[in-house]
Amino acid sequence: MAEPKVSAPEAPEAPRDPPQPGRSGSVQAANTGPTLTSESTSIASRAWSHMLEPVRPSGFAEFELLLLTFCTGIQDAISFPDYHCFASNQTGNTVFLMLAIILPRFNGEMFITANIGAALGCFLLGGWVTGQISHLVGPRVRLWLVGCNFLQSCLVFGAAALQYIHGANLSGGDAVVVVALLAFASGSQVVQSRSFNMTEISTAMATAAWMDLMIDPGLFKLKNRPRTRRVLFLAMLVLGSLAGAGIYKAAGSWVAILVSAAGKMVVTGMYLFNSTDKPKSTGGPDAC
Repeated sequence: MAEPKVSAPEAPEAPRDPPQPGRSGSVQAANTGPTLTSESTSIASRAWSHMLEPVRPSGFAEFELLLLTFCTGIQDAISFPDYHCFASNQTGNTVFLMLAIILPRFNGEMFITANIGAALGCFLLGGWVTGQISHLVGPRVRLWLVGCNFLQSCLVFGAAALQYIHGANLSGGDAVVVVALLAFASGSQVVQSRSFNMTEISTAMATAAWMDLMIDPGLFKLKNRPRTRRVLFLAMLVLGSLAGAGIYKAAGSWVAILVSAAGKMVVTGMYLFNSTDKPKSTGGPDAC
């Protein structure tokens, strides 16, 4: 008979080291570190992509342009009584500038030639700079809209600060600088507003809007989007001018400019929430 096999006794299990809180915490931190980093990177990437997207013309964009129109009305309501020129309405400035060339004796009474020249020149300069950069970066790229409108707002804030510090002088270097700041911001704003392809809301010039409204064949139709845009544009320009005149009378022109700058800054923040202009799909049987 075979002898039964006797198994050797098992060696006692070596005692395990107790868990060390410091090491486990470091391991947990090491495991969560890359996750937090990747999440923050993902958020930053999505935010950057959002800023590089083109903004879609929409009802929300119309509302933003109407707010800018209101701010323009405030500026022009104080620029003429203070400086005998317009910050945004360049039709009157052009006529006054021609009068200054032919009838210089009216300088200081009917108009201030230096102020008119600064207003017209800086308005055109602001439009040229904004338009040319828009061609390079894309006129409706969110980052460009936010950055450009932020710069415009800062210029208007600067004009309000100069008026607060030095007062509203009819002529002189301070007057020219204030007019130049307001006009440059206005020229930039008009060009930027055209990028939305809503020509009925120019945010500044009213003459064409009045005439286009009068000759509109669908003036009395219930549904007429261009007509409605023109009416709202003119109404906001009128309301802005009335508000500017009221603030000018009650608190002074620097307060009116400050309110206009604040309104423009609000629109700057609103551009962050505009819907995106999605590219048209090229897939399907019609794609080549």
